[in-house]
Amino acid sequence: MIKSINDLEIYKSAYDLALKIHTITNTYAKEEKYSLIDQIRRSSRSVAMNIREGFAKRKYENIFIRHLVDALGSSEETRGWLNFSKDFEYIDVNIFIEMDNCYDQLNSKLHRTITNWKTF
Repeated sequence: MIKSINDLEIYKSAYDLALKIHTITNTYAKEEKYSLIDQIRRSSRSVAMNIREGFAKRKYENIFIRHLVDALGSSEETRGWLNFSKDFEYIDVNIFIEMDNCYDQLNSKLHRTITNWKTF
């Protein structure tokens, strides 16, 4: 039973991934501070915060769904920044694959929640 946002699996997953992104980006080149680091951190945090805001407004179906869709968009943006991180050689290919797979799983959960949100 979902009683609070902390009971929502997609929120916990998104939050944990944002923390991982923060840790990973601590190793990036300093000249990326206001570009790649800032962008990937913002987009990864946006996933969790959109889920949280949508959950708070779940009484209003269209608003809730819109926030989940926005979370999905931010998740895909984060995946794009991860691609740049790999191609600029800031992260190892194995880390990229691991993180990309995590975001792929999160996106699947988001899709299921968007479609079946009334069942949780």
